[in-house]
Amino acid sequence: MVCAFAVRMKAKNLDDVLVYRKAVLAADEVSAILRRPIFGRDLELRDQLSRSSGRVGPLIAEGFGQSTDRQMADYYARARGSALETRGHIAKAAGEQFISAEELATIGDKYTEISKMLTPWINYLQRSNWKTRGQPPETPTGD
Repeated sequence: MVCAFAVRMKAKNLDDVLVYRKAVLAADEVSAILRRPIFGRDLELRDQLSRSSGRVGPLIAEGFGQSTDRQMADYYARARGSALETRGHIAKAAGEQFISAEELATIGDKYTEISKMLTPWINYLQRSNWKTRGQPPETPTGD
């Protein structure tokens, strides 16, 4: 299973979050291909691809700063949705022959990996639901 953290550790800052770093690099790759003149043929696709790929990293960053697990999970779920949306737009760009099959595989796989890295983290956060980040969940007192 792919881990969202650099080395299965507690992330002390955003740079420790491997999935965040991957999202930033993948968005840079998308930005590079969007500078090609051929994307001028479909401005809507260019805009959608730019917006969806550009949202993934910032959503992870914003989620990282939330105070509860539930809030964090919500942002990570949105980031996963944007990663999958980007994967869909990349497929359309390949279908329009704006990018090569190799680019589809390479960039598409990166966004698939990002979404797969976020899924177990989201599930964990939804189950744990700590009220304060960095503190263990309260245990029932049995009163």
